[in-house]
Amino acid sequence: MKDDSSATAPSWESLPALRADTPGCEQVIHFNNAGCGLLATPILQTMQAHLTLEARIGGYEAAAARAGEVREFYPELAALIGCGPDNIAFAGSATHAYATALSAIPFERGDVILTTRNDFVSNQLAFLSLRRRFGVDIVHAPDLPAGGVDVEAMALLMKVHRPRLVAATHIPTNSGLVQPVAEIGRHCRELDLLYLVDACQSVGQYPIDVEQIGCDLLTGTCRKFLRGPRGSGFLFVSDRFLRAGYEPLFIDMHGADWTAAGTYRPSATASRFEEWEFPYATVLGCVAAVRYARSVGIEAISRRTPELARRLRAGLDALPGVRALDQGNQLGALVTISIDGWQADEFKTALDARRINSALSFRRFAQFDFADKDVDWCLRLSPHYYNTDGEVSEVVAAIAELQATR
Repeated sequence: MKDDSSATAPSWESLPALRADTPGCEQVIHFNNAGCGLLATPILQTMQAHLTLEARIGGYEAAAARAGEVREFYPELAALIGCGPDNIAFAGSATHAYATALSAIPFERGDVILTTRNDFVSNQLAFLSLRRRFGVDIVHAPDLPAGGVDVEAMALLMKVHRPRLVAATHIPTNSGLVQPVAEIGRHCRELDLLYLVDACQSVGQYPIDVEQIGCDLLTGTCRKFLRGPRGSGFLFVSDRFLRAGYEPLFIDMHGADWTAAGTYRPSATASRFEEWEFPYATVLGCVAAVRYARSVGIEAISRRTPELARRLRAGLDALPGVRALDQGNQLGALVTISIDGWQADEFKTALDARRINSALSFRRFAQFDFADKDVDWCLRLSPHYYNTDGEVSEVVAAIAELQATR
């Protein structure tokens, strides 16, 4: 299954209407979509309406009244990433989904986790925790000179180590790098290896097709390029992973039936990875966010958003004392730069004062990548389709002006 909503996507002549749907555009230049996208009005109204209903009739009763709409979370996410509704589980965050997925794999001493040097910091910490607790080995595949994982070297490591798990982050939080996750997946399928993909920064920015990627597990969030609410994420679980009987370490009454005093039966679907309590307004906001993104057109977004980032990156890299740090054969909408003569918080505060939203990344977020680039921190700017060329120019001019004071 692939999302074909781009066939009816509006041309970018409709950008004023999309910005009118986004009240935050009147307040700030929001170049922190890799942190949180700005909520569109239909998403906000959906959540507010459910909270109002909860206040009027009660939380349980509101959930029952909106049960049909809540269930739409599963087919909407499934259509977005190319799977069936039974393969989707809601989670409180992408990190929660990732940890729950890891907990389902019964690691033993000497098992190998094969990953990259650009996996998300929380994933790297989870691997280190597994090493500390269970004695697993962590192997990092090398990068190509131009940036990004060397897939052929990674494939050779698969054959040598026969890892218990292969893991890759599609787009790391500290860089615009887009990793070739489908190429990695092809080698995993050939060797029948479990494969976990972190798509936190790519969902809503690029088309995602889990069948094409060839992963057993994929995690994502709704708050970033999908422009949904915070406190939301999801987990894709493949049919073969479900059939093999994998289940989270701590399963609850939503994910399993207590069939007798001494036994239980896990759900047959990915719901075994969920918990009983849901933030229902948030779930409904996620449904609205996915529908909104698909109405704009994921294919169209995947062309516009990285192009805005390309223009931003080129403009910034031409400034004195500013260096664009992103490397790789494909670059997405995360633009990272180093800036001479400034401390991290000082520079971000100066941008905040100009109503330009940005984010900071530090070496503790990316020990390998930042060591290679010889930086301790960087500024991250991440535009999205509702941003304008004029805003790109304003941000470049603002950073040039700040640099001129040093």
